[in-house]
Amino acid sequence: MKALRKSYGCPVEFSLDIIGGKWKAVILARLKRRSMRYGELRKAIPDLSEKVLTQRLHGLCEDGLVEMTPSAGGVSHYRLTETGASLRPVLQALYDWGAARSVVIGARIRSD
Repeated sequence: MKALRKSYGCPVEFSLDIIGGKWKAVILARLKRRSMRYGELRKAIPDLSEKVLTQRLHGLCEDGLVEMTPSAGGVSHYRLTETGASLRPVLQALYDWGAARSVVIGARIRSD
């Protein structure tokens, strides 16, 4: 796990230090549904560059939220760890809020 600050103003600040940033939460939300190969993640998040995807996956693995598991044929899959899976209700709440709010303000959400 990466070195974190020793003191935080509140639990939300701590949580955002772990999963903050635009792409970490998006990657976690995709893996919330099922394990995915790197190429599947890349295709599911087209606005994310390969370099940043690789960096964020490495960081999420380092933080113990995601693990890479080899499968038949040498193809690796990424999946949530038990700790990462504990974020499922949080990620679902963000999804639900975003879906509802996008309708109110007229933001377009690409379909999955």
